[in-house]
Amino acid sequence: MSAYEALAASYDSLTYDVDYEKILQFYERLFRRYRLRPETVLDLACGTGSLSLLLAGRGYRVLGADQSEEMLMEASWKAAGLEENAPYFICQAMQNLRLPQAVDAVVCCLDSINYLTKPPLCARTFSRVYQALRPGGVFIFDINTPYKLKGLDGQVFLDENEDTYCVWRAEFDEKKNVCYYGMDLFQREADVWRRSAEEHAEYAYSPEELERYLREAGFTNVEQFADRKLKAPSETELRIYFAARKE
Repeated sequence: MSAYEALAASYDSLTYDVDYEKILQFYERLFRRYRLRPETVLDLACGTGSLSLLLAGRGYRVLGADQSEEMLMEASWKAAGLEENAPYFICQAMQNLRLPQAVDAVVCCLDSINYLTKPPLCARTFSRVYQALRPGGVFIFDINTPYKLKGLDGQVFLDENEDTYCVWRAEFDEKKNVCYYGMDLFQREADVWRRSAEEHAEYAYSPEELERYLREAGFTNVEQFADRKLKAPSETELRIYFAARKE
């Protein structure tokens, strides 16, 4: 089963500890750093739209893009409760991004870039994002570092709530430079538990590689930050944020 097909319905309950509010606060610190007052924001790989809704609540006009129809369905249901300024969602893969109008900022959270497991797709995505931005616009994203992904090799994790039981196992393939997550999902439907399985994969991009792709796409002002901090990342950083500005 493809990534997020079965997980979509349980994604929010299993990721309850993700602090989207703090992620958004860091984005806005970066907006101020670049003296940017965006009106339109693209939430790239928006998933179930949790960040999209927060952005809309701040007054931004939000477009959310994701390639998973199941995740977008969850996002649409959540956005239906907004009386005004609801995000608009489109089904597009990152590497095929094409917008009818340019936006002021593009954000991409929760290591979605790592899901581009072939480097040419990552380079193509950065080029598409560059084309989607207005001059002066900024692209902000984060990655799981190679240090983190390699450290997950052989580990087993458990997530559960009243209606979902999820076991996932991580294996890092040195030859492919990819961390694979095998997930076994048990989801309650009335008095019956339904079992399904998914495989997720993340490519271990080095910061230097990503900066090169950004500059090749046309970005000239590229910075790296520690996890939600306005300081340079350490060698043992688990998550790194990038900000790239289109001049």
